[in-house]
Amino acid sequence: MAAMYKSLRGVSAARNTLCCVKHRVTVIPCCGATFFEQDKKGGYNTKEPMKLTDMLKEGFKILKPEFNKFKEEIVIKLRCDGFYSRYHQDFEYFERFNSQEALDSWVVTSDQDLLEGKSSVNLSLSRHNHALFSGNICTEVPKDGIVNKAGYCHLRSPKNMKSFQREEPYDWTRYTHLVLRVRGDGRPYLFTIGISTYYDVTWHDQYNFTLYTRGGPYWQTSKIPFSKFFMASKGRIQDKQEQIRLNKVSYFGLTQADGNDGPFQLEIDYVGLMFDENDNEEFAYESYEVTPFIVGT
Repeated sequence: MAAMYKSLRGVSAARNTLCCVKHRVTVIPCCGATFFEQDKKGGYNTKEPMKLTDMLKEGFKILKPEFNKFKEEIVIKLRCDGFYSRYHQDFEYFERFNSQEALDSWVVTSDQDLLEGKSSVNLSLSRHNHALFSGNICTEVPKDGIVNKAGYCHLRSPKNMKSFQREEPYDWTRYTHLVLRVRGDGRPYLFTIGISTYYDVTWHDQYNFTLYTRGGPYWQTSKIPFSKFFMASKGRIQDKQEQIRLNKVSYFGLTQADGNDGPFQLEIDYVGLMFDENDNEEFAYESYEVTPFIVGT
């Protein structure tokens, strides 16, 4: 990253020098502007800025619960829990969808919410008291001259937030597999693991895996190795692949975007994490030696 930054400084300095010679004016340097990402949401900010008085009112409302959360964090810290061992088939629930409260913390979006399509989506409790991710996919493109693809619905887990709105990544290094118990409709669903990173060029890095569900009334339990997740950025699969960083997990999500119009539904019992000592695979895909600044940036 340091070498990249120095190269960019050299390119920017040379460009600005040429401008000075040609126009005989002083130019303000723009070092690193090529890789600057202004918004973590990639331009999808839809919230209007709040007034200062409204921000203060909202801030005072959350002070008490945030202090309570901070107190719990201090108690956990003072316990000084030691390092725990991991054993074969250790299992932990990441989320059990058995109540409305569990559903309320997850985020559900579609292309219609961003004015980029006509797909609809809903997350509700099924009659069996599980999460029901359902809706309708519409691939009709809005006539705005900008959007050229449409038809997706997305479900995303909440981020791990500490007191006073401090984001802390999930640490899944103890586990080797993602386990889900679902009942599908025969359509494929894309599972996504988002990564929390510092540099803006990696803000939109994700790791994906496609699950092909069964049709009919039967449940399926899918045990997916983390080594099978492949890397993508802003929806584009990267030529330069790398192993998932399990200590930097920001969120887990799933997407329906198979390109077929019509209704869909996926019933979810739970999302879990599992350690399998027989799984020794670090990464399932080939990694290529490539020239810097070509891929993976």
